[in-house]
Amino acid sequence: MFDYKLIEALATVVREGGFDRAATSLYITQSAVSQRIKLLEELTGQVLIARTTPPRATSAGRKFLKHYLQVKRLEDDLLGEIGDPVNKGFASMAVGINADSLATWLMDAIQSFLLEERVLLDIRVNDQEQTHRLLKDGEVLGCISTLAQPMQGCRIEYLGQMNYRMMAAPKFATRWFPHGVNIEEISSAPALTFDRNDDLLHKILEQIFGEVVTSFPTHYVPSVEKFEEFIVLGHAYGMLPDQQSNPLIHTGQVVDLSPACHVPVKLYWHCWSLKSKLLEKFTEQLTRRAKTLLEQ
Repeated sequence: MFDYKLIEALATVVREGGFDRAATSLYITQSAVSQRIKLLEELTGQVLIARTTPPRATSAGRKFLKHYLQVKRLEDDLLGEIGDPVNKGFASMAVGINADSLATWLMDAIQSFLLEERVLLDIRVNDQEQTHRLLKDGEVLGCISTLAQPMQGCRIEYLGQMNYRMMAAPKFATRWFPHGVNIEEISSAPALTFDRNDDLLHKILEQIFGEVVTSFPTHYVPSVEKFEEFIVLGHAYGMLPDQQSNPLIHTGQVVDLSPACHVPVKLYWHCWSLKSKLLEKFTEQLTRRAKTLLEQ
């Protein structure tokens, strides 16, 4: 049996993004952290962590991370059952969430869970098409993703749909699209994209024109709040979910550049198939509330 102090050191270095921070978190020296990981690598005969900046787990290391988080989740559940419910500490849950869900409906969905349970969430934010990699690599217990098929060893629940529409400030629309959206003006009007994994604009432009639009000038703003502000201030046009755009349309701050088109994004909750009461309760409350907050 492996010494879980060694695996804990590995997991902490990856989670904290460095040996110094891991040492601080574990209340030991940096040298002790390095020695524990070196010993684990000697026992397994494999390199488990790449000494990059920040350090990252190798393929073998990710398997250890997944195993460690699963065992840790079960241990926390056990302590919750046999310990003093009044004086017990906080359990920890790492989850992968897409930025738009976090900024709009997620907190409403999990509010009751956070009030009822002594749990600390470790939310890892990524694009909804990328979060499942966090689950696959063993970095999180569950994730919100657009992937419609369950991964091996995981369960899946459909949450609902977010609809994205192409929005711009009224003055921006008048200046750049005086005759409506057309291919010539798209090639010159400044667009807004969240990051280089974001393909929502490509999808809606393909709907509008019936062809793939491969090139258009775009800003990159990887912040949900600043993304919305960028559009409202008239710097660019971009894709906003209904949860963000509806209030802005009502107050006249933005207009829909193509009302007949939208991009539906179906969201799913993926989590490990663990006999964990805490994970099961989180899953139940998340999926139940999501069905009232998202389009079904």
